[in-house]
Amino acid sequence: MSTEPITSQSATATTDATAPAVRSNADRFMRRLLRLPVDGPKATAEEARKAFQTSLMVATVRCLLMYIVFPFVLPVVGIASQVGPWIGLPIGLIAIVAIVMSIRRFWRADHSKRWHYTIFGGVVICFLAVLVVQDLLEIVG
Repeated sequence: MSTEPITSQSATATTDATAPAVRSNADRFMRRLLRLPVDGPKATAEEARKAFQTSLMVATVRCLLMYIVFPFVLPVVGIASQVGPWIGLPIGLIAIVAIVMSIRRFWRADHSKRWHYTIFGGVVICFLAVLVVQDLLEIVG
């Protein structure tokens, strides 16, 4: 019988379902930052994957609209090109919320790739935040 401590990766393999997972300080910090309760319900890897796909789809739709449809397609069909920021702003905000929700699901599931996705999602959120600010400046100015 092994005497090594239970980690978040090996916690699912143990037969004792009541044994708490030992988390690093960084894991505990992220769970607090994401406002995840220690004893809350655990998400599945499938739920995390679906949340990832949804958030990526929203961000993709926003980029397609802002960089293909609004600047090229709408002016060709005679619709004003100034509608981009008014539509891009809410889509960008929705994309940011969807990414945060999917990051939370990855952490709730104790997914083995939660740090990878957190970094990826954080980078995408930074890009979207810049676009949101640009949309706001274009609307205001």
